[in-house]
Order: sequence, then structure tokens, then C-alpha cells
Amino acid sequence: MDTAMARTGRPHVTARTAAVWAVLRRELDRNAGRTLTVLDVGGGTGGFAVPLAEAGHTVTVIDASPDALAALTRRAADAGVAERVHAVQGDGDALAGLVEPGSADLILCHAVLEVVDDPSGVVAAIATALRPGGAVSVLVASRAAAILARAVNGHLRAASALVTDPEGRSGPRDTLRRRYDAETAADLLSAAGLQVEETHGVRVVADLLPATVVEQDPQAVLDLELALSAQLPFRDIASQLHLFARRP
Repeated sequence: MDTAMARTGRPHVTARTAAVWAVLRRELDRNAGRTLTVLDVGGGTGGFAVPLAEAGHTVTVIDASPDALAALTRRAADAGVAERVHAVQGDGDALAGLVEPGSADLILCHAVLEVVDDPSGVVAAIATALRPGGAVSVLVASRAAAILARAVNGHLRAASALVTDPEGRSGPRDTLRRRYDAETAADLLSAAGLQVEETHGVRVVADLLPATVVEQDPQAVLDLELALSAQLPFRDIASQLHLFARRP
């Protein structure tokens, strides 16, 4: 674990985020000794941004919610990293007008591509914002997990709709505009000129276990999540898919 992160003692690494943090730590280690310019698109209250700032990096969070950005600012101040965290109000679809081209070493785009108007445009803006050699961490909702969740809960028509709908939606009342599988997400990134290096499942078992099981042995749940995150078929039935890609 990054020493600055470990020093805080904060439980930001859980079974629900462990696979993502494992990849991000490798990228931080790859750039050891450098202060990275990080952009967190849709970063909300700073669950990733503040620990990255605590690790010594400069992070700009772009989010549409002023309440979330206010909470981010308080969280950064409480952690003593207010000078390294910057809040910008805006949504993912406006990213191209908010960020200088070639200015970011690392971009986080978590739970954004499911809700924006134009995911291809957002990914193109991310690719433009990255410096050559820069990387992006993308987290998207999984179509397979949504199908299974609805099926086991008896919502068979909704599950069937998810199978056949081109965007992976269960119907007009679905809260997400689209869902992905590993191939469609990778194709979206590749079309913008990004090279996908790693794909992991996130929340493979964490969402399936009763809270009492997780509370009884959280380390065992975390270890199992990490063990399954890159293994097929477990990776592809996770609640979310994490893709890590780089601008050549």
C-alpha cells in the first residue's frame, strides 16, 4: 500500500474498491517520485480524489453536483490536502471544454459512461486531455450482473429486456442509460485511440453476500474479491467492470 495512504488509516480500500485501488497503486508505483496531475470525472465527494491527494498528487474533481463538491472540499480540508484538491462544477459531456489538452497524467472516469448523453464524446475528450503515456481508469456498470440480479429476484421480464436491449437497459424506468460488457467497453476506449492494458471485475461477490458475512471477516471478502477480479467467468459477472487504458 502507498505509504501516504497507509498513514491515514482510512478505510477507503474495501471489498467494493479493492480491485480498482490495486490497479491505481501499480500506476502510482510506476510513477514513484513524480507528482501526478490527476483528473477525476464525476468524482463526487472525493472517495478516490482525497486519498490520491494524500499520496502527494494534485487532483481536480469535475462533478455536476454542487453539494458533492462542497462535501469534497470539506473532506479535503479535514484530510489536510485542500491545496492539492480542486473542485470544478460540470458534467462529463462538457469535459472537452473544461480541461486543457494533454494536461493530465491520470484520469478517473468512474460510473460516468452509463449516464452521459455521449459516451464516445466523453472518452474522446479523456483521450485528448491525457498526456502521451497517461492512463485512464474507467469503471462501468456490467450488463451481465444486472441480468443475473433481476433474474434471481424474480424480475424475469426486466432480465429478458436487459438481454435484448442494445444499450443494456431493462426498460423506460431504468435509472441507467446503458450498461457494458468487457468487449463493448474496450471497443469504446479503443475507438478513441486508447490501449486497454487491464480489465477487472469489481464487486464480484461483495454485492451478493449478507452484511453479516462481510462484517464477520471483511479481510476474507476483500481477498476473495481480488482473487476473482481477473478470473473468467467471475470477472464478467461482477457488478462493475474496471478497464485501465493508456494513451500511446
